[in-house]
Amino acid sequence: MNHATRLGRHVARCTRSGVTVRHRSTVNTFINFVPQQEVYVIERFGKFHRMAEAGIQVVIPILEQIAYAQSLKEMAMDVPSQSGITSDNVTLSIDGVLYVKVVDPYSASYGIEDYIYAVSQLAQTTMRSEIGKLTLDKIFQEREALNQQIVAAINDAAESWGVLCLRYEIKNIEVPASVKHAMQMQVEAERKKRAHILESEGQKTSVINIAEGEKQSVILQSEALKMEKINHAQGEAESLKLQANARAAAIQKIAEAINENNGDKAAGFAIAEQYMTAFKELARESTTLLLPGDVNNPASMVAQAMTVYERLHANSPSTPPSPTSSSPSPVKPSPKAFSTPQPNTSSSTPPAPPLDDVELLRDSPTSGSFKLPKQFLQ
Repeated sequence: MNHATRLGRHVARCTRSGVTVRHRSTVNTFINFVPQQEVYVIERFGKFHRMAEAGIQVVIPILEQIAYAQSLKEMAMDVPSQSGITSDNVTLSIDGVLYVKVVDPYSASYGIEDYIYAVSQLAQTTMRSEIGKLTLDKIFQEREALNQQIVAAINDAAESWGVLCLRYEIKNIEVPASVKHAMQMQVEAERKKRAHILESEGQKTSVINIAEGEKQSVILQSEALKMEKINHAQGEAESLKLQANARAAAIQKIAEAINENNGDKAAGFAIAEQYMTAFKELARESTTLLLPGDVNNPASMVAQAMTVYERLHANSPSTPPSPTSSSPSPVKPSPKAFSTPQPNTSSSTPPAPPLDDVELLRDSPTSGSFKLPKQFLQ
């Protein structure tokens, strides 16, 4: 087989495999110029003689001939589409792109008739074998791993061919129409699921935020109420303290005033005034009121108040009565003030018992009653 026949077959197979080959004339002109990144395989008398690398190379006509011109550049070749069945029995149609490079021109020339065709067929069979190990979902998820496995399988087989497979890339994956429709339905269901999950999470977050806000609001309101009550209690305590101090100072002043000249008379007048004021308040607030019989005589009521004061003052052991003060004549209160009218009875009714402590009724039934000592009535 002459050189022209070999070159024609090589070009035809490269075209069939999808590899574009730029043909250069390899006619022996005695002085030959070998292009960069190419190697000429020189034979002498039909036997391998040497490798002619880039540069000027002298090839003796008739004795030597250029048998092969191998390119050391990386070549991209299309891998035709082929069918494959996955492990879950889904038929796929896959094609790809294969990148190869000649690393040993001698093995590429004498180790195999056409390494490009062989690598293409090996890529198809390896890809079909690797697809059968994976499910459909895994093929879409692990395309990178699938490419690496195909490259490793091609390099193991093409090591004796002097060819190195650099990488393999899957271009298109075609699935049946029914499977594609099922995948679209699955994608739509997954999207609806995610939408519902996101919506529920949003509602959950909203409810949590509202509850947290209400919780914080209740806490702040309780803290505000607490501070309000504390401030109110502190204010009342200060007010009571000031009132107590003021009352203590007033009592002290009153005690000092009583010890002065005519102080007891002034105290008696104040008690009588309060006595009259108390009757006025009782008449305003109560519905039932017990009054002395001579209520029309205010002077008698004032005299009764002064008498009560004088007797209390006289019975006090710490404060002796003033010798210069003249107490008013005691006014005996009318029995009508402390007794209820008696109905007319027959002459056989026994006489009333002697006057003892008189019980005064109050207008409220729950407040009970109190007794007035007999000495105030004599």
